[in-house]
Amino acid sequence: MPPASTTTFVEYCGERIPVIAGRPFYIGREANLTVDDNPFLHRRFLVMHDENGMWWLTNLGTHLSATVTSADLGFTGTLGPGARMPLVFGRTSIVFTAGPTTYEIQVQTGSPDVSPPTVENLVGGSTTRGVPNFTESQRLAILVLAEAILRRDGTGASALPSSAQAAQRLGWSLTKFNRKLDNVCDKLDLIGVSGMRAGGGKLATNRRLRLVEYALSTRVISREDLPLLDAERQRNQASDQ
Repeated sequence: MPPASTTTFVEYCGERIPVIAGRPFYIGREANLTVDDNPFLHRRFLVMHDENGMWWLTNLGTHLSATVTSADLGFTGTLGPGARMPLVFGRTSIVFTAGPTTYEIQVQTGSPDVSPPTVENLVGGSTTRGVPNFTESQRLAILVLAEAILRRDGTGASALPSSAQAAQRLGWSLTKFNRKLDNVCDKLDLIGVSGMRAGGGKLATNRRLRLVEYALSTRVISREDLPLLDAERQRNQASDQ
């Protein structure tokens, strides 16, 4: 039996199953959490595991996606085949469809009993290893893209401003905004965050959406940062006078 102090668990159909640090927890047709004998569902579809001081959710499937939602934060992200994201929301809803059936799983994450990440292990391999350090202007470029979502105006792609609108909001030139956005995406691409590049070094068409999903899920930005947008715009307007 797991220790009573376990703070991370999965809830499904009224059952609460503890998740223990150091032990991968699989979700699927034949797994630690067997959700159904649905033949459309992978035997091992999702896995929760601890790494670098955080809990992660990885999609092991080849054709199914999962929608990960934090109602408190107003965040919704899609976890496609082969992708993974950190579970840093506390309470998270995971929804996926296999064939004609849709399933919903609730996850509560606490702090895994592992050492915090170090500079040496933040980057490596082909998957995300940690959150890079962003400059103040780079964080502003991320924040302005996520402003509407943080204000609970929406969670989809339609809630994201265009690059021109984002630049105007900050009082920047379009060239400056695009340069900062490129720098941010380059940093994330280097640590293996998917969706920053389309292949062959070309920019991904939906990279702004993927960037916002990543930033919200890793708490690079939050609602408390929103006043920085007005301050930046006022500062730039004053300098133009």
